[in-house]
Amino acid sequence: MDSHVVFNRVYRTDERTVSAIKTFLREIDLSIDRTIRVFVTATQAGRLVACGGIADNIIKCVAVSPELRGEGLGLSLATELVNLAWEMNQTQLFLCTSTQNESLFRQCGFYPVARVPGVMVLMENSPCRLAQYAARLAHLRKPGKKIGAIVMNANPFTRGHQYLVQQAAAACNWLHLFLVREDTSRFRYQDRFDLVVAGTHGITNLTIHEGSQYIISRATFPCYFIKEKGIVDNCYTEIDLKIFRQSLAPALGITHRFVGSEPFCAVTEKYNRDMHYWLKTPLLTAPPIELVEIERLKYKGTPISASWVRKLLPAGNMQAISPLVPEATQHYLERLLAKSQKTAATQNRKPDNQRTE
Repeated sequence: MDSHVVFNRVYRTDERTVSAIKTFLREIDLSIDRTIRVFVTATQAGRLVACGGIADNIIKCVAVSPELRGEGLGLSLATELVNLAWEMNQTQLFLCTSTQNESLFRQCGFYPVARVPGVMVLMENSPCRLAQYAARLAHLRKPGKKIGAIVMNANPFTRGHQYLVQQAAAACNWLHLFLVREDTSRFRYQDRFDLVVAGTHGITNLTIHEGSQYIISRATFPCYFIKEKGIVDNCYTEIDLKIFRQSLAPALGITHRFVGSEPFCAVTEKYNRDMHYWLKTPLLTAPPIELVEIERLKYKGTPISASWVRKLLPAGNMQAISPLVPEATQHYLERLLAKSQKTAATQNRKPDNQRTE
């Protein structure tokens, strides 16, 4: 590698350099990831020749100019990124990269979690963290021939979610519910978790698990290096379901996975279809899992959804929301609206130059 390569850290606020990174990535058929907070760039004679970024604990957008590949620049860049992550107190790192970069990141202490052969690989900086997580799950294993699982976001928890859990629990010896942990939804993770607990009170054969980065998270989401969205969606499904079927489900003895029917969102409906394949395909050695699709609960002929509740919320119409949510969710939303209205009233009393935008 040329000794005159210079590494720099670039923050999102540096619009000029970030624009140059976008152009660099676009030239090699990659896209920038909007969640990246800080980039590491490598320049040679003032020209950008490599870059990578960090979003929380995920390394993304790693790219090297084609003419400099194989000269050690990629390894140096990866080392700079890992060092930066540690300085940011991010020690449990993930990355999605193309399969051709797998050997490079192995040299930096990363290990594969799941692959889409010939396309991408999800890696983390531990050879055993996933196995340790699965081992902790195994302590919560319950006996029975029919063990179910649900993965939900509950943003917020509706009567539709409640109905799905009730139906699934009634059909199983035991049901495991995983709540998506990412805190990027309209409602905070801890609030969503509390609403699920309250809304499923009385279901005695249910374990509610805190979410993890191994179940529908930004870590498992393929990124920047594939521009065709259809391929991205397929990779996401494949990676997510391979981890679930090969590592998590065996720990708990899960035999069935339950989902609600999806009449609105084409992406989710496709995800449900893809689950039928990846949970049963003989290409994977783990025991097959039966996917059970339960028709959504309806109110006045319309399937209840969290997105329906979110659309009603800005108008503060609790009379319209009330039939769609359990009592605990209703009280929670009422408190949120009251707080929002109080804040708005306080803002309106301030002079224009003191208002918070």
